[in-house]
Amino acid sequence: MNKTCAIVGVGMTHFGKFPDQTVRMLAETAVKAALDDAGLQAQDVDQVYFGNAVAGLITGQEMIRGQAALRCTGLMGKPVFNVENACATGSTAFHLAWNAVRSGQAQVALVVGAERMTHEDKRVSFGALARAVDLEEPQQAHVGSGSGSIFMDIYAAKTRKYMAETGATAADIAQIVVKSRKAASLNPYAQFRTETTVDEVLASRMISDPLTLQMCSSIGDGACAVVLCSPEFLKRMTAARPVWVGGSVLVSGTPDGSLAHCAIRASYGVYEQAGVDPLDIHVAEVHDASAPSELMYYESLGLCRPGEGLGMLRSGATGLNGKISVNPSGGLLSKGHPIGATGVAQLVELAQQLRGEAGPRQRENATLALAENGGGQVGVDGAAAVATILHV
Repeated sequence: MNKTCAIVGVGMTHFGKFPDQTVRMLAETAVKAALDDAGLQAQDVDQVYFGNAVAGLITGQEMIRGQAALRCTGLMGKPVFNVENACATGSTAFHLAWNAVRSGQAQVALVVGAERMTHEDKRVSFGALARAVDLEEPQQAHVGSGSGSIFMDIYAAKTRKYMAETGATAADIAQIVVKSRKAASLNPYAQFRTETTVDEVLASRMISDPLTLQMCSSIGDGACAVVLCSPEFLKRMTAARPVWVGGSVLVSGTPDGSLAHCAIRASYGVYEQAGVDPLDIHVAEVHDASAPSELMYYESLGLCRPGEGLGMLRSGATGLNGKISVNPSGGLLSKGHPIGATGVAQLVELAQQLRGEAGPRQRENATLALAENGGGQVGVDGAAAVATILHV
């Protein structure tokens, strides 16, 4: 499999609501952790890819977000690429950095995803998220119906359709949340670390039928960083624990639905690029912005055979240390979803899994991993999706 680019360092902050923390403070913490993990210094970095989606709308910082956030890290003077691509921002930054390293443009690239979504007026936070659609496109009647989040209205409509087609129940969807909170309870960096039950999930406040509060990802703050390097640079490192990037595919959506959903195209594109069978994947982090999304992805991303998704969930095969451990970090639902950091956080978790460093969340003998991260909405499709294969 491809060995043209390796992850050699990862770091992240706690995820949660931190109104006293700035994007700069969060980013500095993640960068230091990733460089320390790699055993490198700021001067070793050739290029920086900085992902942030909503600072302009939350804090007012525009145009030079990366330079502003990283000005005290020793990285100034390096090329800084500012990246924004809705909830796929972090994984898009990673995709660009991967391309830079494997093409020889950089020996060492640093990827940073940082977001502070907390605002004293929650309407500002929800309003920022609502900008990730085509504002000139009329939305369907159910969107913006009072849930506070147009994306939860969109997910709810998809969920109702899925339940009608498959026989999935609200209790099945609640079980995804139970699994997610169990994983997050074992993740010291996760936003929601208290376990829950099916009954508690179903009893939580209705957001957009059938999605209850616990079935929806929350507003959150946090930052993550990943250090990438070339095989040539890796030879100079004395204590590296490389995780190889088998492939990365970025696609945009088709508003008229003329092609398969962008998440499916990105994932199957990276399977082909990396030469892997999705049924051989040991651990996956997928974009569960709402609980039913994970369940839908089991089949649509090929993690099981058609018609086996519900049975796979009910059997426990996607739980911690399952046949394919899905979202062992707690996922967006429970680890948290500070959107500019989310895609990078998925890769931090998977790198730790493949290194055997995930502690009680560890999927034993994991050697092959998938990250799938989406963002925004155009017409009937997501606006962007990135899928990445990692391996050891």
